[in-house]
Amino acid sequence: MDKNSFSATGRRKEATARATLREGKGNFSVNGLEVLKYLKRQTLVDHAKQPLLTVEMMGKLDIECKTTGGGLTGQAGAIRLAVARALINMDPELRKTLGHQGLLTRDAREVERKKYGQPKARKRFQYSKR
Repeated sequence: MDKNSFSATGRRKEATARATLREGKGNFSVNGLEVLKYLKRQTLVDHAKQPLLTVEMMGKLDIECKTTGGGLTGQAGAIRLAVARALINMDPELRKTLGHQGLLTRDAREVERKKYGQPKARKRFQYSKR
């Protein structure tokens, strides 16, 4: 990794993302595709780009992400955390701004496991008294 690129990892649910930031024209790619083509929904793209909007660096950096596991929502959350952490690696003074927005906190919510004797994790079969 050269001196002009900054990299970080982010996770959410079962998804993992690795983001690399470089000086550039604002290109944002995920697994070799443009971010909107990969994530398919504008809300997920906005979620992934939130750290850039917070520090007003939209269009100044080229971002390349590699992501695996989970679904699109989890991957968008993982990309968001990875980009925020990479911005901190680039400029440590941004920590306060990103921290106040909650962009440096890993979302630790995971899927609850299914229990035996039940159709789902919390759903129960109907109780019959007689």
